[in-house]
Amino acid sequence: MSNFGRTVLYIGVTNNIERRVLEHKSGIGSKFTGKYNCVYLIYYERMQDISQAIKREKQLKTWKRDWKMKLITELNPNLDDLSENWD
Repeated sequence: MSNFGRTVLYIGVTNNIERRVLEHKSGIGSKFTGKYNCVYLIYYERMQDISQAIKREKQLKTWKRDWKMKLITELNPNLDDLSENWD
């Protein structure tokens, strides 16, 4: 998740991405996403196993910002909100 200017990145894990993104967009998300207005889904990965997802989340949180941005822009070069049409 990111803010309007794409200056802040938030990484999290959930078992229901559609629900969780809508929570963030409506202000029910984490304190961090609320504080920095991170309401744009610019990247996500789907995993079959929650332990694998948590391991990946922890890995990504250790990465430098430029590494994260390279990963994101490989799949979403315009940093579009991937959840724009989710209801």
